[in-house]
Amino acid sequence: MFGLFLQRAIHGRVLSNAVDPSPRDFQHSDQGEGGYSIHDKQHVMNLLQYAGRLYSLDTLDTRFTTSSKTPPSRVDPARPLPDEISNKKGRSGAGELAKGATPPRWWSAEFIYHGLVVLVAVPLMFKTAYDVSKRKHASLSHPALQTDIDDLASHENYHKFAPLLSPGWIPGRKVDNSDQQYATFRDNVPYLFVVLTLHPLLRRLFDSIYNAAPTLSLRPLPSGSDSPHGSAPESNIADRRMNQRISFDVGFSVLFLLALHGFSAPKVLLILYINYTLATRLRREYVPVATWIFNIGILFANELGKGYPYGDIASVILPWSASAKASVEHDPQTNWGNVLDSYGGLIPRWEILFNVTVLRLISFNFDYIWSLNRGASSPVEKKQLDPANLSERDRVDLPAQPEDYSFRNYLAYALYSPLYLAGPILTFNDYISQQRYTPSSITRSRNLLYGIRFFIALLSMEVMIHFIYVIAISKAQPEWQIYTPFQLSMLGYFSLHHIWLKLLLPWRFFRLWALLDGIDPPENVVRCMSDNYSVFAFWRGWHRSFNRWIIRYIYIPMGGSGGPGTRGKWGQVRGIVNLLFVFTFVAMWHDIQLRLLVWGWLISLFVLPETLAGFLFPKKKWTNHKEAYRLICGVGAVGNILMMMSANLVGFAVGLDGLKGLVQGIVGSHSGLVFLGFACAALFTGVQVMFELREEELRHGIHMKC
Repeated sequence: MFGLFLQRAIHGRVLSNAVDPSPRDFQHSDQGEGGYSIHDKQHVMNLLQYAGRLYSLDTLDTRFTTSSKTPPSRVDPARPLPDEISNKKGRSGAGELAKGATPPRWWSAEFIYHGLVVLVAVPLMFKTAYDVSKRKHASLSHPALQTDIDDLASHENYHKFAPLLSPGWIPGRKVDNSDQQYATFRDNVPYLFVVLTLHPLLRRLFDSIYNAAPTLSLRPLPSGSDSPHGSAPESNIADRRMNQRISFDVGFSVLFLLALHGFSAPKVLLILYINYTLATRLRREYVPVATWIFNIGILFANELGKGYPYGDIASVILPWSASAKASVEHDPQTNWGNVLDSYGGLIPRWEILFNVTVLRLISFNFDYIWSLNRGASSPVEKKQLDPANLSERDRVDLPAQPEDYSFRNYLAYALYSPLYLAGPILTFNDYISQQRYTPSSITRSRNLLYGIRFFIALLSMEVMIHFIYVIAISKAQPEWQIYTPFQLSMLGYFSLHHIWLKLLLPWRFFRLWALLDGIDPPENVVRCMSDNYSVFAFWRGWHRSFNRWIIRYIYIPMGGSGGPGTRGKWGQVRGIVNLLFVFTFVAMWHDIQLRLLVWGWLISLFVLPETLAGFLFPKKKWTNHKEAYRLICGVGAVGNILMMMSANLVGFAVGLDGLKGLVQGIVGSHSGLVFLGFACAALFTGVQVMFELREEELRHGIHMKC
């Protein structure tokens, strides 16, 4: 909640001072109030303006401030932010509130109260999580006592999770690096930055050697110009640019794959080849079913086969005698398969991260099949579009040229190095379009700001795992009953924040790499984990590129929540059934485990209260009672937050048994129920701040569905 108020403070200060500073305030004297000079105030103003741009939606992803239907030619990369434009209108008296927006409430008595709640609650939340992670009397100076410091823990469980802690770089603090998934990323950050530096340098060297075509950027069309499509010379340059870039991508990606997986790289290439063969050799009507069967089968086969070790393959295709098997157990080097397995690269278990590649394989197959259904005519020429200035929706929806669906392009797309390990997910059509024409959204200043935001997020994670050891505490299987209800709730809350940051950081790092390489994939994380109150909105804004992929390749083909046969009551039922199927696939895609299936089903179940509330309290019937409607929605949102926290704790943190322990510790006593009441009141405050932040976006022309 404190972060939400800080966001508002920066945002509001930038709007009031940074957009249209008036020199008349200082024209009579070089000395301002309190002894500050004009230059001091301008310096502060510039810092606030820079902070506002750093945390603007436009810096995060221009898709948030520009309609997906807007051609890039009409988007000036150097334009002011949408809220700045709106603010200038407001200051001049010519502007009005955006349609549907309400007047600001920030300085009302209600929000002054909310601000006081935030000032008290948020520091207490951090202190509580810190207290259950620290050692008591850590400053004891007596040498004899220092040897027994671990026996003086502030909680009985410290001796259980202390072995899971590692030496940290912050003086006097250990680090909780016990989460294996994040530890893999954290330990390899230096090497990733080496690759991040070498990749663009090698591309420049490659381009200079082969005399690559000049970059053809998306340029704003001159005033009055309405070119229907690119000229022949420009089209030839674009084709040369794409071929040049893909030639480099294929070579670098294969080398990158060998470095990552060693002798397991041929397994990946074989799966890619089989999938491509299914798309291009089967009859058109069989491809969709074959694609789903093959790729879902691969998810299960990878899990059950554990990556198909060569040692197991060798024992099958070369069945030696029973005595030979015994000798292999004593000397693994006698099995040639074990020798190959010993050279597994930097990530020997390639199957763990292959799930992201599966999404790209499905994307290629369906984009290819749908392109065949479009006929021989070019949609770009048919719609009189400029291929160099397509909107984002056109880049995704319009098929590439028939010759673009080659195996070489497919290989470059499926193994594109910046996005290979973790995404974000980019469709094949969009990838090919951006290989031809550099998006205008990519600028040096925006890349710099995005990189700074990544480093701030990385530093935030480092501070948290040095001072709050929630993952180690959870892994130690503690005795939950020794914690107070407040401590238990904070353990769960900060566990979810750890999950949020450990996924956000790899996603933003690899997206930053792609941006520096001239490819603009969608941003995966729209809002902070604590800035969500709706199940539907959370799903739209969390792992956003995967959500868009789900909508394009699963939800809409199944009928979605609209269209023929999906209207009215039964249409809503069908939409919920579709959601159940979607979240079942999402759970299996993450990992084939029961707790993730439970997570997917819980998410589908928790959609029902929000859907039912929409029926009982339709917004259009409360247009004359907006304040009452806002308070009613706030109560429902508190329930939504509690349900979403429970589902995500089951799926990605403590599991079902751990959640039972947390819940029993919180509501199993009278004091726990009293705490739960105060916690719901604090959540209600947070929800009202979330509502107002979205109203603030709406007042400045930004309408997001999350």
